[in-house]
Amino acid sequence: MSLIAWIILAAVVAERLAELGWSARNERRLRALGGVEHGRGHYFLFPLLHGAWLLALAIHIAFEARIDVIWPLIGVYGLLQLGRGWVLWALGERWTSRIIVLPGRSLVRRGPFRLMRHPNYLIVALELAILPLALEAWPIAVVATAFNLALLAYRIRIEDRALLASQGSTT
Repeated sequence: MSLIAWIILAAVVAERLAELGWSARNERRLRALGGVEHGRGHYFLFPLLHGAWLLALAIHIAFEARIDVIWPLIGVYGLLQLGRGWVLWALGERWTSRIIVLPGRSLVRRGPFRLMRHPNYLIVALELAILPLALEAWPIAVVATAFNLALLAYRIRIEDRALLASQGSTT
């Protein structure tokens, strides 16, 4: 059964790498339009956390003799990917993995942003818990989720301040 776990992990890695490429393209475009980055000092902690999460899952898969994939949780993870896609669609060319704000631009209020302030962070928090649980790696779920929630609490404060300040600016 670990071959299935490897395939699932490879799909997640491929998705994340594709998103990083899209993020970099959007970053360049936003900066060219006058976008300002906020929270640069802590940003490195996110790729570090997510990389460690993926590496921990790879180590778990490599050394666990048998992994019984919990398919209902994989289904939940799949639904989260639909939510991730909805967030990316709603943000469009404004989506990056960094906090880059275009001063004077209105906030995105379509898609899941009509329902809540930070749907992207909720989805990521759930992903970091659900995938390890689906692969029988609950300690990874607990540790990654705890670190992620601490980082997100800090990041959301920075992002909210930056977005609020940008609403007072004019372009």
